[in-house]
Amino acid sequence: MPILSIIVPVYNEEEFLGELLDRVLAAPLPSGFERDVVEVDDGSDDGSGEIAQRYASQNPAAVRSHRHGRNLGKGAAIRTGLDHVRGEITIIQDADLEYDPRDYVRLLAPMVEGKADAVYGTRFAVGTERRVLYFWHSLANHILTSFVNLASDLNLTDVWTCYKVFRTSLLQSIPLRSDGFGFEPEITIKLAQRQVRVYETPISYHGRTYDEGKKIGKWDAWLAVLTVLRFAFLRDVYKESGPEILDTLSSAGRFNRWMADTVRPFVGKRVLEIGAGIGNLSRCLAPRRELYLASDIDDEHMARLKSRLAHRPNFRVVQCDLSRPEDFLELQGQVDTVVCLNVLEHVEDDRTGLRNIHSALAPGGRAIVLVPEGMSVYGELDRVLGHCRRYSEKELREKVVEAGFEVEALFGFNRVTRPGWFFNGRILKRRSFSRFQLGVFDSLVWLWRRVDRLLPWKPVSLIVVARKGNGPAVRPTSGSL
Repeated sequence: MPILSIIVPVYNEEEFLGELLDRVLAAPLPSGFERDVVEVDDGSDDGSGEIAQRYASQNPAAVRSHRHGRNLGKGAAIRTGLDHVRGEITIIQDADLEYDPRDYVRLLAPMVEGKADAVYGTRFAVGTERRVLYFWHSLANHILTSFVNLASDLNLTDVWTCYKVFRTSLLQSIPLRSDGFGFEPEITIKLAQRQVRVYETPISYHGRTYDEGKKIGKWDAWLAVLTVLRFAFLRDVYKESGPEILDTLSSAGRFNRWMADTVRPFVGKRVLEIGAGIGNLSRCLAPRRELYLASDIDDEHMARLKSRLAHRPNFRVVQCDLSRPEDFLELQGQVDTVVCLNVLEHVEDDRTGLRNIHSALAPGGRAIVLVPEGMSVYGELDRVLGHCRRYSEKELREKVVEAGFEVEALFGFNRVTRPGWFFNGRILKRRSFSRFQLGVFDSLVWLWRRVDRLLPWKPVSLIVVARKGNGPAVRPTSGSL
């Protein structure tokens, strides 16, 4: 059954924590969900820790308690909670009774329906009850929310709401740097930079006054401004280098179109793209296809694919591992084109990968495979990206023929960046691309397209176009190389 993880950051909430946990444990959930309550005591010096431990011992299947030795802040408590959650979906729950757990069903609805990657519960939407409190506090909230919206290009109404719901794998894949209330603008800006689907839904709100224990104050507002400024100009959205490189490449729109234009003449109407990543090429190749299946093995990549191309009725996302023949059983003979760009080099048994591509094609269909060329430039960037090898023309041709294909064309692509790849990966041993370097390169793609074939050295990549026999060939469209 699906599990909802509920992270409860706690700091000196002895008076309210027991009642809050009772409400959390009694709150209705969507049908079939189990709850996983992860309480994080952030160095409380009252009885909050003892209360949490008591609930954990009384409800061991549903409640677990963790403790910081000293007060670190809400963001730090959320990071600790994320290290221990078990659910596919995670919600943040403050311990002060301002927010009502009975709103869980409403908050989870866009997630359960598959429409959202994150949901914010807004206290300012019309249609639900909220306690009327400070005008100046509300005005500051609106100003700061507008500031975050300006930095993130979103139109949220309540960035500082406690109730935020996430796909757990999404939240765990984002580096969270803020220890305190800076978590709120940081995660919002990073969600926007990841281009995920964010929804808002109205919630009830029973705010408390400062006399009643409200903790956020004027200094937190100034820290929020500094946090927004910090993350608005710093792209820090992946914990791992591989996805970070794909994210960097997504900004190279001209280069991606160059690659797409190079292979487009060989692409048919029913297409399977293997290793689509976050859709850098899918966005260029999917239009005007009868069917476009984009596959990947990474859940976060698949989620971003759905988000970026959900508007296309011919587009589907499937989970497909090039190294697993069983993943291709339902795909056998279903497409006239398989596009496999920068994937085969990641597969240890690339011969099996090529046979799997062959099985997905209808007779006469084409495989378009792009791989990195030449072990002489294999370096740190290759290792970070998980490349098992770089290919020679001879090795690539032999393996394609061995898999049952007829080679229609085999040519080089992108000679212009080979010196830079060698220098960055072998000499400087860099583990990621420089956005500045990539931006300069991308701005000059119009020139590189004209001079690339004239350069005297070998290319960065090889492209092979191979046809499956036992059927009529699918003729290249105009503009073929």
